[in-house]
Amino acid sequence: MKTRKICGPLILLLCASHVLAQAPKGAGECRIRPGTLCADLNLNGMNMRDASLANSQFTRSSMVAVNLHGADLSEANLQEARLTGADLGEAVLDDADMAGSTLAGANLADAEMNGANLRNALMHRVRAQDAGLRGTDLFGANLSQADFTDARMQRASFRGANLTGTVLRGANLRGADFTNANLTDADLRGANLELATFSGANTSTCIGCR
Repeated sequence: MKTRKICGPLILLLCASHVLAQAPKGAGECRIRPGTLCADLNLNGMNMRDASLANSQFTRSSMVAVNLHGADLSEANLQEARLTGADLGEAVLDDADMAGSTLAGANLADAEMNGANLRNALMHRVRAQDAGLRGTDLFGANLSQADFTDARMQRASFRGANLTGTVLRGANLRGADFTNANLTDADLRGANLELATFSGANTSTCIGCR
């Protein structure tokens, strides 16, 4: 078993290749398990693949390049968490609160983020092909150059969001709200735009917008 310092100079958190396959890891108030409280911690590079972390709290924690592939983070609190370059592929983030989080360059392919709060999140260059974001709140989010090819985003709110160069080819955007969004150079070819709203949006150089 490998010991890694991740929670500051006074706290050691043990982790193996599959965190929850072993006894609960951690010290003090930081335990990697469902409902865990790990706010304001340094979890950079930690392997939590397939972990069960529903209803957990990682508020303001640094989780750069963390491996959460296939993890259950439904209803988790990740407000202002730093998840730059994180692997969240196939993860479940339904109804998670990720307002103000940083997900730049993260892998979200095949993830389920239905009903999640991603208001003002930084999602520059995320890879979210085939992801589920039904009813997700992306108000004011920076989604520039992100890839949402074939994503399921019915009734998602993009109000005031930055979608410069964003790829939404083949995405299901039925009932989506793009009010006041910036869609400069966005690619919506083949997307389902039935009942979608573009009031006040910048669509002058958008491909596939209407």
